[in-house]
Amino acid sequence: MATNSGPRWRRFESRERMKRVAAFFVAMGTVVVSWLHMGLDVQYIRTAPAELLDLAVRMFPPDWGYAPEIVVPLLETVHIAVVGTIIALTASVPVAFLAAKNTTPNRITYAIGKLIVTVSRSVHVVIWAMVFVVMFGPGAFAGMVAIAVRSVGFVAKLLGEEIEEIGFDQVEAIRATGASSSQVLLYSVIPQIKPALVGIGVYRWDINVRSATILGAVGAGGIGVQLFNSVDAFRWSAVLTILIAILGIVLLSETISARARAMVR
Repeated sequence: MATNSGPRWRRFESRERMKRVAAFFVAMGTVVVSWLHMGLDVQYIRTAPAELLDLAVRMFPPDWGYAPEIVVPLLETVHIAVVGTIIALTASVPVAFLAAKNTTPNRITYAIGKLIVTVSRSVHVVIWAMVFVVMFGPGAFAGMVAIAVRSVGFVAKLLGEEIEEIGFDQVEAIRATGASSSQVLLYSVIPQIKPALVGIGVYRWDINVRSATILGAVGAGGIGVQLFNSVDAFRWSAVLTILIAILGIVLLSETISARARAMVR
């Protein structure tokens, strides 16, 4: 019987395997050190199921009589998300052109575009809301601005990547007619990124609807104000009513978002 005396096949070389093993142990060591450093107390895990059951008993049944009081705040939440998303889409287009290597005028404008994208995305929407509540006072306006500012970086980053992948045949064709730079953008670049802009905008609106529900925690308007007031007052039946309403709005926004993206495709 013939035997294969050649070298045994392995997916990775010995050096690569050693690197992967070392990376695994470094990752595991990081997790362990982080866990120990935080000093997490896990004794409450044993009582968590009983506490959750007690909370569920307090919440059920929902207080349907409270439902009329949350209709206006719920609509305000949707309005915050809609207007904030529209402002973000409008502002993100020029930022995306600055942040795309093939459309930015020079290195300075490219750095400015990337800086705007990074600053917007690196700060959570609740932090932005806290800043704008201090600037503009509590209410829906602060929440709308927070949603818009947080969304600019998200939309501009994805749109900038789409701009960097456009086909340049159409760009060169428009440029060959003697068109100016603004005309090239208007008639060759924007038509190519329009479907992506619509899809990204709808997806971001879906995210913003969910984000707007928690802005009331810092006084930025919407249904979150009623939610946290009910929690502070231990009105658990009202809390369940609000959570059901939020769930309904989120499911509706996801349905609309999915259908809109399907139409764009």
